[in-house]
Amino acid sequence: MITFIWDDNLVTGLHDVDEQHHLLVDLFNELNKSFLQPDGSQSGGDEQVFKRLINYANQHFTDEEALMDASGLDKRHIQFHKQAHRTFVKQVNTMWRRRQQLSRPAETIIGFLTSWLGMHVLGIDQSMARQITSIKQGLSSADAFERERKDSDKAMQAMLRMVGNLYHVLSEQNDDLASANETLEERVRERTAALHATNEELLRANEQLKAFSRTDGLLGIPNRAYLDERIQEELATAQRQRWPLSVLMMDVDYFKRYNDTYGHQAGDACLQAVARAAQKALPRATDFLARYGGEELAVLLPDTSTHDAIRVANRILQAVQALEIEHKASDAAPHVTLSIGVATVVPTRREDGAHVFQRADEALYKAKHAGRNQVSTACATAPTA
Repeated sequence: MITFIWDDNLVTGLHDVDEQHHLLVDLFNELNKSFLQPDGSQSGGDEQVFKRLINYANQHFTDEEALMDASGLDKRHIQFHKQAHRTFVKQVNTMWRRRQQLSRPAETIIGFLTSWLGMHVLGIDQSMARQITSIKQGLSSADAFERERKDSDKAMQAMLRMVGNLYHVLSEQNDDLASANETLEERVRERTAALHATNEELLRANEQLKAFSRTDGLLGIPNRAYLDERIQEELATAQRQRWPLSVLMMDVDYFKRYNDTYGHQAGDACLQAVARAAQKALPRATDFLARYGGEELAVLLPDTSTHDAIRVANRILQAVQALEIEHKASDAAPHVTLSIGVATVVPTRREDGAHVFQRADEALYKAKHAGRNQVSTACATAPTA
């Protein structure tokens, strides 16, 4: 079973770094497969896979740190980045040595590995990549560091620091508890309780990181990976309940022109405003908004007919129009607008989410070809057979 899915949210734009991250993901998944035999017994191959993983992680960290030094990054970032690498190696080695004492070793170790990499890549490695780009564009290392601190979302940075600190504390605590376990047998009950509490804390941290890895860093809404997972769940529910599932596919009209006219920072702010407006326009807590890719958003509307989905789409359309964000380069209106495609299915068999998105995307292109700033529907909404 694959535990970590590589997607575009993890791409830093640094070819060697991205290639090594992808290989780490492959090793995580290989370790998960080797952890247990099909009959539930412990596999002998997991030790070899773990050694390969640690050796490759150390090589990757060495290469990444050399890249930071060669690129002239600010020493404050380099110091923080190297500490994160050291903490990871220490923690994962401690967990591996003491895995027999963990109540759920496979879940704990694989969860830690995937969650840590998600946090590290989406947070500090993306920050490193942006600073390297800024330095190449002419900024000093100090200015690039300060720009990154200023531009980064404060809440997200606070969460990254919090979870990073938590892993550091857990690393120290687990190491101390493991050492005590070898020499203080008379305190077994006390140590076991403390170790259990630490493991529970780690599992909670993994849940936080799981939520973080499902969130688009710019818009603060679910990302494409989570959307792909969620639509399969909603399709299964729709088949079981025999109710319709509607999908909205939305695209900001002439967004490339907007970026060219107002700049990419303004483009980011525009997308954030559109996402907030779309979220507020959704009538139910069960309606699910996510970033599909680029300037495209998608909405899943469980138990919603085509007629009702069109009403929701028009609410979103009007909410974005009401923002009155200037767009002088648009041929659709003097302000930012959306084109929205609507597709509805009533699945009677196992349905592929990609097929439903394709139908909604076809409806979106109908709206674009009809002049944009409007809602169009797919050709048919009959049950899938």
